Amino acid sequence: MSEQKINKVVLAYSGGLDTSVIVPWLKENYGCEVICYTADLGQEEELEGLEEKALKTGASKLIVEDLREEFLTGFVFPTMQSGAVYERMYLLGTSMARPLIARRLVKVAEAEGAEAISHGCTGKGNDQVRFELTAMALNPKLKVIAPWREWDIRSREDAIAYAKAHNVPITQTLKSIYSRDRNLFHMSHEGGPLEDPWFEPEEDMFILTTSPMAAPDEPEYIEIGFEQGVPVSVNGEKLPPVELFDALNKAGGRHGIGRVDMVENRLVGMKSRGVYETPGGTLLRTAHQALESICLDKYTMHFKDFIAVKYAELVYNGQWYTQLREALDGFVQVTQRTVTGVVRLKLYKGNVIIAGRKSPFSLYREDYASFGQMDIYDQTDAEGFIHLFGLPLKVQALLALEGGETGAYAQPDYAAFKRD
Repeated sequence: MSEQKINKVVLAYSGGLDTSVIVPWLKENYGCEVICYTADLGQEEELEGLEEKALKTGASKLIVEDLREEFLTGFVFPTMQSGAVYERMYLLGTSMARPLIARRLVKVAEAEGAEAISHGCTGKGNDQVRFELTAMALNPKLKVIAPWREWDIRSREDAIAYAKAHNVPITQTLKSIYSRDRNLFHMSHEGGPLEDPWFEPEEDMFILTTSPMAAPDEPEYIEIGFEQGVPVSVNGEKLPPVELFDALNKAGGRHGIGRVDMVENRLVGMKSRGVYETPGGTLLRTAHQALESICLDKYTMHFKDFIAVKYAELVYNGQWYTQLREALDGFVQVTQRTVTGVVRLKLYKGNVIIAGRKSPFSLYREDYASFGQMDIYDQTDAEGFIHLFGLPLKVQALLALEGGETGAYAQPDYAAFKRD
């Protein structure tokens, strides 16, 4: 431990097993006052009784802030607009939340005159990096205390035993020991039996989504409206961000949409198995991509897909507060200027089916795409295009047919290019 005297610490507090244990541990090992901080990102019932619990575990007070709208408008929507998906499947629900929580944690620490902040992230996970990179970017003078890298507790079973010994109220048991993270965008499930990648998740593990097999037998249609890439309406009704996302979560959840089971590569190098529920986010991503398909030109869309991989990597790695992420955002926001319109989705037993899309800025023209006769496009022009587009292939094939010279400076018979 550092020799620096710590009088006051602000702890990122969820009320779960790890952060509940950390409160008495910080007081015992640092002799400091512990202020708990909770960001309301849509955990719903998980926030009930949190203040009483924090005080019972030894905190001097609990500060709760409603950051749901800021989470959506400042983090979820920009990431969705970028097209970022980590390793083909993960929609970054936890990753997006951490820089916001950490930023507010730093601000609260400054306002309370604390010398340090603390978090309950393990030394094997990604979240420790996300919290601490944010602290470095915003106030590197604050000390960061990461108990999982200091204490003797080595497992969740150890943590449960410590909690019982210190009369800390906890909800986890040795039988049900999933590690979960919930916010308005998603819920993640890790640990316990999920550490075996062959294990099929039990149905009672899922919280936000019904089983696709138990979902309604009739499909449901839903229309999502966008203005410059930002969702603004559901079924024609304009809604503020939180209400809109609640509506999408409920619609996707009742049809069993948004379940992902994957083994991902953590930032620290090891692989980890996670199961995610992202009902509303899955609907939003599908609709947004469908709208972009008619609003973006070919070259912009292709380049945007390319940078989406890098954007996802930055978010996953906790590099939100970097110049590169801001620069990529600048590009993305330009691409969203014409992404305005409506997408109709068909929801049915875990599936999201695109049923229609329209936009006043659509680049799709039925008269251009038609196979019939038209004035705008002369099909005989295609022959010249094909000759030019295929020129490298033709040169390579001529060299192979001629045999002989195959070196780097082999000269083909250009006379063979002359048309009959």
